[in-house]
Amino acid sequence: MSKKFSIMILFVCVVMTLLSVPVLAEDEVFQVAMVMPSKINDYSFSQSMYEALKVLQSEVGEENFEIVYSEDMFNVADAREAIRDYADMGFDLVIAHGSQYGTSIQEIAPDYPETAFAWGNGTDFFGLDNVSVYQARAEQGGYVFGQIAAAVSENGKLGVCGPVESGDAKTYIDGFKNGAAEAGAEVSVTYTSSFSDVSLMSAAAETHMDEGAMVLTGTSQSIPGAVSVVKERDGVWLGVQWDTIPLAPENVLVSLVYDWTPILNEIITKMTEGIYGGAAYDLTFENGGLQILWNTENLEIDQELIDMADDLAQKIVDGEIEPLPAG
Repeated sequence: MSKKFSIMILFVCVVMTLLSVPVLAEDEVFQVAMVMPSKINDYSFSQSMYEALKVLQSEVGEENFEIVYSEDMFNVADAREAIRDYADMGFDLVIAHGSQYGTSIQEIAPDYPETAFAWGNGTDFFGLDNVSVYQARAEQGGYVFGQIAAAVSENGKLGVCGPVESGDAKTYIDGFKNGAAEAGAEVSVTYTSSFSDVSLMSAAAETHMDEGAMVLTGTSQSIPGAVSVVKERDGVWLGVQWDTIPLAPENVLVSLVYDWTPILNEIITKMTEGIYGGAAYDLTFENGGLQILWNTENLEIDQELIDMADDLAQKIVDGEIEPLPAG
């Protein structure tokens, strides 16, 4: 029997009204493999997807939902080999969680028509009916966080520590600059040209703070370098992609958390219908994929600030605010 017809998924009701988590019949195990550029505990992009998979697994049981992964696959050649190996082993869903993996997916997916592939930060499924692409509309959170940062800055100077000028890192930063500018703040942006170089990220944060910016933000797995500088100099950090509060509980004001569970749930649900790809998905405020996590446990945060952020997010959902500048 082909895998396409052997995957049998039921839905949990009542407690899962907001998040329908697929489960397998007793004799089936859904197998998902993830290839990622960094570690599962990077406080960033990779961890956000891993934690989403763990949420699904926790709802249906490890005996029904198997997760395996290859981390630190920043080298594309190594990642390509891992993706093909997982497809060879018969995994139901192979997630290539990195924008650099697109060529590999385009090359490998046609050889495995009964395997579903999902490409993170991808925008093109290459006309393949077993490839899904997904990305975060990070500019939405960026706009709101730009407004938040401007509101808490005492001198109107903000610093952004970026990795590579592409993908959700760029869209977040562009949205942040737009939101901050509309609030009258001055934004200085540094791209380190590396997703993983912690020392370069530290240096970027030091430069911003030397120039007077005490409120900083940034993305990628290298952000612990920047956060450590903010912590040492008693500044304010706004996190992106995952919960960065544990890195500096007294300095991280808020985090924009990527919750991939809505997208994963839809991809897996469609697989039960014999649809293995051919679609693009976005994380947004509207579908709950973008979540604002305030550090209220460790900091006293003005309720007016929280209300302002909620109002801005809702206006983005309603189409009243365009997070990116026109043109």
